[in-house]
Amino acid sequence: TFMAVNCAAIPETLLESELFGYKRGAFTDAKTDKKGLISEATGGTLLLDEIAEMPSMLQAKLLLVIEERQVRPLGDTHSYPIDVRIVSASNRDMKAQIHDGRFREDLYYRLNVIDIELPPLRERREDIPLLIQHFISRFGKEPKRISGVSEDALKILINYSWPGNVRELENVIQRAIVLSQHEMILPEDLPISNRETGTKC
Repeated sequence: TFMAVNCAAIPETLLESELFGYKRGAFTDAKTDKKGLISEATGGTLLLDEIAEMPSMLQAKLLLVIEERQVRPLGDTHSYPIDVRIVSASNRDMKAQIHDGRFREDLYYRLNVIDIELPPLRERREDIPLLIQHFISRFGKEPKRISGVSEDALKILINYSWPGNVRELENVIQRAIVLSQHEMILPEDLPISNRETGTKC
């Protein structure tokens, strides 16, 4: 089982119930029991994306779950055992977040068993062609079949600085697929900013 949640995309009050679940009657709209994502991911992996955006109260609760290997849904008097691998990700400098008091140091060290630093896309341009093909195979299907990207368009994409990293590349390719009138993505299918920056680099 693989479950994922973006901690920045869900309001604090909803994030707590999404992660930990709740019992019927725990709050006004709780009509039935609901298992949280932590319980749903038992036996598998839970990805906490943008973990630095998690509110401090939930950080404390998550730390307790990790240490005790149990989760207590909102409104419940019992805790339930869990066996889940937690993977967390952030685009922020976590040491700076800890220093500024925005992230719990004890939770950081509980989560940071294996640290993988992923360089920005501009520092691993060799990955760009592979990512482009992945996004084309994902978005370029019927009814509009896109088979690839032209050599000139690829040069532009490789030379662009990609401040938005892989998500920006994904959006650019998805947009190009929608706009393209050919079987290949051409330079004119790319946003102006990509064409200008790419040709200047």
